[in-house]
Amino acid sequence: MPLLKEGQIVTDPWVRVEDDADISGETAVVVSLKRWLDEAETLKSRNAPVAVALSNDQSPSQLVDDLDSIDAVFLTFPAYTDGRAYSQARLLRQRYGFQGEIRATGNVLRDQYAFMQRCGFDAYDVAEGIDLAGWGRSAGAMSEVYQTATDDVQTIWAKRQGTAA
Repeated sequence: MPLLKEGQIVTDPWVRVEDDADISGETAVVVSLKRWLDEAETLKSRNAPVAVALSNDQSPSQLVDDLDSIDAVFLTFPAYTDGRAYSQARLLRQRYGFQGEIRATGNVLRDQYAFMQRCGFDAYDVAEGIDLAGWGRSAGAMSEVYQTATDDVQTIWAKRQGTAA
């Protein structure tokens, strides 16, 4: 699956590994939350980046004490109607101060791109043959916003009240 980052299709450096797979090399790996919790000390000592994949029913709070050792968090959208990954991303960015990559995986749709960006996502597994220009237009589709988010965009209600976001 292509990786969209900073408006461009880029080479994906990450390799997903099963819980029982050997990861002794220096490849950037994506592990499950279970594997991270079971092997955190060993994974922290690797000479290569480590990402943790969370399903949409797993809380990012389980990673709070280790976020400085995690390079990326992969969050899953199993269906376009399931938005729990938005909340996970926002928690990671705002409450827990995570600075690493937050990747949207699964059912990642262009019409939700701007919302994902506002919640803190910065990498997206997208379908083959995407219309890159269309994704770019989607990023700027909202001229005004009602909710605060991880970005610094001033909300429409704050503009109306003449207050800061």
